[in-house]
Amino acid sequence: MTPTLVQQHLPHPGTAAPRSTDACARARDWAEIQERMLVPLYAAAYERLEVGSGTRLLGLGCGSGLALLMAASRGAAVTGVDETFPERLALARERLLPDASWGPGRADGSTRLTGEGLAAVDGPDSPAYNLITAFQPIGCMAGDSEGLATLLEAASPLAERGSPLVLAGWGPPERCTTSAVLRVACKLADPLRSTGSWRPALRDDLEEVAQRAGLRPDGSGRVACPFGYADMDSAVRGLLSTGLFDAAVGATDKAQVDKELTEALHPHQRRDGTVWMSNVFRYLIARTR
Repeated sequence: MTPTLVQQHLPHPGTAAPRSTDACARARDWAEIQERMLVPLYAAAYERLEVGSGTRLLGLGCGSGLALLMAASRGAAVTGVDETFPERLALARERLLPDASWGPGRADGSTRLTGEGLAAVDGPDSPAYNLITAFQPIGCMAGDSEGLATLLEAASPLAERGSPLVLAGWGPPERCTTSAVLRVACKLADPLRSTGSWRPALRDDLEEVAQRAGLRPDGSGRVACPFGYADMDSAVRGLLSTGLFDAAVGATDKAQVDKELTEALHPHQRRDGTVWMSNVFRYLIARTR
């Protein structure tokens, strides 16, 4: 993966349908600040699975599309699905389909994106995928894997038998400096909520999801993914863009969360103003049956 690809600037939206200004700003913060922190994770999985010109990849929760872009740069045909973050998906279209006038994909079928679920990529013209990815990391917030097993179970029949499916998750809390930041900020969330509260990542989080989805585990790995930011403002904006602090904002307000988050990040700010936190993420490779 070259620095040019990782650090590319997204074009400004063209004539897309109007969307919430705040949601669009957070999506752009994700795409321009936060998403690149997971590049080592994407690269490690692609290298291990030898992603290339023969790969037909289905990306679940593809977001703003950096992981798809990396796969496409290796020669893969990519399809992205994201029903949760339409603003991120709009940016993925700008990245991957700049000349498609917001249509469903490239004329040659090598790149397709949809916000309408798996039904939109399950048809007579759809390829038989040989790789499925679910790169949105789980394992640090209660309920963050809710519904994932069901999604994976529904996606598996779209792939050839025995195809790899990649899941991602946070590593052990003692190896993830950001865990302490999440713990401090999420103390503001309503403790009675079943989701949104920080919890330590568990060793078998990914394996349990795979088991519920009827998948066969076939290897795993750990990857260093440090979070580095140019300044405190970028760090706050980047972390807020993940959605991991939404419950705290809902229980209090954004100003309070900003204050708590800044205080939690202060020990990780260096003399030059940059913010740096070391983290380890896990990935699990499972096989469709």
